[in-house]
Amino acid sequence: MKAQPTTYDTPIAPRKLMLLVTVVNRDKAEFYADFIQSFEVNLQTTMAASGTASTETLRYLGLTETDKSVIFSVIREDRAPAALQALEGKFKTIKNGKGIAYTIPMTGTIGVAIYRFLSNTPANA
Repeated sequence: MKAQPTTYDTPIAPRKLMLLVTVVNRDKAEFYADFIQSFEVNLQTTMAASGTASTETLRYLGLTETDKSVIFSVIREDRAPAALQALEGKFKTIKNGKGIAYTIPMTGTIGVAIYRFLSNTPANA
């Protein structure tokens, strides 16, 4: 009878992580942070920011507020395209909900437990 393979016998490539950066009006930050969390994001932080564009530029772009929030989220690479696409849809449909979002690849993490938390991977996977 053949022995059952263990998790050590079948190597699984780890999922790559990305930093998702989202800049939105400050009064919409909580909404967007909750929305981003639905893409299996376990770690987020939000920071207050202030836009530097002139009034003329803001008017040209259709923006009204200069008080912004920057949301930093760690997301798996395979979930990032769906999150970016969904954010784009929200930016177009939410009143005063315009923003920008982009990702930056992360090159490494230290520790298996930290990686599992950030990638939303259970210990038995």
